[in-house]
Amino acid sequence: MKQTKVLNFIKDVLENMPIGWIEITTHRLDIYNEELAKTQFLEQFEILFNNNNASPDALKKLPTAYDYIRLGHPLSCVLEWGIAKLQALKAENVISFSSVTIPVLAVLRKNLLLNKNTRITYTGELPDCFNAEIIKKVYGYNFELKKVENAAAVSSFDGSTIFISQQAEIKAETLTSAIDFSVAIYPSLGSILTVNSLKNEAYISEIQHVRRRETIAMTPSNCYAALQLLVEQAVTSRKKTSVKTNKQAVLKLIKNITGTTATPLVGSSGLSIQYAIMMGLIHDAQENHPGKAIKFIVPPNCYGGTNDQARRVAACLDTVAIVDLPVDGKNDMVQSIDRVLNDIAKQDAIPYIIAEIPTNPRVEVPDLKKLKAVLSTSRTTATGEIAIAPVFILDQTFCPNVAFLGEGEVLSTVKAISYASGSKFPSGGKCTAGYCVANKKAETLLEKIATHLHLCDNEATALQYEILATQLPSMNQRIAAAYKNTLEFVTFIKKVLPAAKLNFVSEELAQQGFTPSVFSLDLPSKGTTPEEKEVYKRALNLKLINLMITEIPYECKFCVSYGQLKGSYWTIPATSTQGTTKEGDKDYIVRASLSPDLDLELHKKVFLKFAETI
Repeated sequence: MKQTKVLNFIKDVLENMPIGWIEITTHRLDIYNEELAKTQFLEQFEILFNNNNASPDALKKLPTAYDYIRLGHPLSCVLEWGIAKLQALKAENVISFSSVTIPVLAVLRKNLLLNKNTRITYTGELPDCFNAEIIKKVYGYNFELKKVENAAAVSSFDGSTIFISQQAEIKAETLTSAIDFSVAIYPSLGSILTVNSLKNEAYISEIQHVRRRETIAMTPSNCYAALQLLVEQAVTSRKKTSVKTNKQAVLKLIKNITGTTATPLVGSSGLSIQYAIMMGLIHDAQENHPGKAIKFIVPPNCYGGTNDQARRVAACLDTVAIVDLPVDGKNDMVQSIDRVLNDIAKQDAIPYIIAEIPTNPRVEVPDLKKLKAVLSTSRTTATGEIAIAPVFILDQTFCPNVAFLGEGEVLSTVKAISYASGSKFPSGGKCTAGYCVANKKAETLLEKIATHLHLCDNEATALQYEILATQLPSMNQRIAAAYKNTLEFVTFIKKVLPAAKLNFVSEELAQQGFTPSVFSLDLPSKGTTPEEKEVYKRALNLKLINLMITEIPYECKFCVSYGQLKGSYWTIPATSTQGTTKEGDKDYIVRASLSPDLDLELHKKVFLKFAETI
């Protein structure tokens, strides 16, 4: 009876849900509490379930489940809740993934840090992308494999037991006490991990964090299909387009935009691509420079996902370490790179640099000729031997239109890889897929990166390729239009609030092609002590953002996004993009981004209203 109620309620939810649950990649933060991510949504969703209320109005009023769809979203929460209900488990014990291998890697990572044994049992065949040898050698994970007839055949084990099965139907599983983690694989949709028994609940937050940093949740469209299968409805058929055709179109577009010739790689998100880059470079270093220390050089205040992921990788491997690279404000990126590379050369270690241009959130661009020179400099080890040359890994999410790596371009003569988050300008906010390219000097590294993109099952989905194929052709025009709006708005702010410090590209940089549509704003403060001034400024930040989203709710959103097709986006980096950054490196300023399509005159009017209150 209870199962019938659950399934009928889900049917009603699918019928009445807001269209935004399936079509957008970010959500309003004014209805989002990060500390209660997912739980707040599910608590209120549970109340609706108990009252049998799945009306459109009730569903529309539910608080945002996550601030960013890569981490999870309403439909992934409903899917996980539904499966958990049918198995009499807590909702947090069920976690969906777009990838079929990352849930396994998540448990392996936790057990590596716990120094705990892991046994992977499976029926039929393991996924083609699962490469046990590489997982042990490159990721450093330890486990044993055992094929079984079914779940009931899994015996007890001194450690954690993972049970993998390929499923044709979405349904509640029957798990024995010998199984700690079940990974049900659904071809073309992703996978669903179930955490079995109370003794394993300490793994849940760790597994969710792997999903947050190294992959994505099962996508909204795939969750929608999975929910339809769960309630035994016919899956809504979308207009079929050729995956091969879309992929070929996307790869050609990326090469044209970036000016590169090697085949690009497209992942399920920017962080999925970054993870493949990191693990691919570690793999390459193990083969070509065995035994040498690997140093990932990362700005301590860069995007929190980049910073956090890099440190998480280093935590698992004794040969890998993170070196801080100060790049913003009083620090010069080129000088910092020169100093760090000199130190690493003396250690005879392998330098991999991850940097954003322009920087985030200060929107600074280094002297590119000097950057090229410092990356090209030949260095020697402490014993006088030629040091290993660096690989420059460029996050150009803020300027995907700039061809850094093409023949004759500024970074064409040093080993360089660039990548971009597709949830920004490449897709216009319609999907999370990201991509990476390499110049001719670094082309050989793409093979190893591709290996790990495949192993992690993190390639873009069919729908993501379709969206990119539609959106990429207009990307550069949208970037130009959004920059024009942003420049006009920034110029207006300077006029009406000259005491504020604005971080935006100069006209000279814009002429070189750096035309981001994001800027940061350090508002003027008051107080007699630094502490009083900081408190006042932080309150002023929120006052501005709240005014914008209150006065223009249909265009202004309190979220971290950038490059969307419409509206404007407002955030405070310290509490959003820098969420996992060390407190001393956080930026308590306002960051805003404008789209090609918004009511600019109304934005000016509301900002003027704010400026007149200071």
